[in-house]
Amino acid sequence: QVQLVESGGGLVQPGGSLRLSCAAPALIFSRYTMGWFRQAPGKQRELVAAVTSRDIPNYADSVKGRFTISRDNAKNTVYLQMNSLIPEDTAVYYCNAKLVSVNFWGQGTQVTVSS
Repeated sequence: QVQLVESGGGLVQPGGSLRLSCAAPALIFSRYTMGWFRQAPGKQRELVAAVTSRDIPNYADSVKGRFTISRDNAKNTVYLQMNSLIPEDTAVYYCNAKLVSVNFWGQGTQVTVSS
């Protein structure tokens, strides 16, 4: 069973920053597109950002210019740096590893943006 281990969520004030981390098994990390999704209460899960195994990133329009996704191949870890957070960013954030039709998910980490 593939485990994606997430960390870094929490409570932050509007305008603040958080960094999420997701560690994956080496074989998965080297071949799969790694991404972050989020799901707010009453809403569907949506893609936030993803980065391919060739280090090509992709972002949702709502986070462009505020969030940065990156890969550390030495640590088999993907990061999501979130800056200028707004209350609408509040959600459970899930790490995802995807290769064609195969998907693996992390357990989710709560991010709450509130004053």
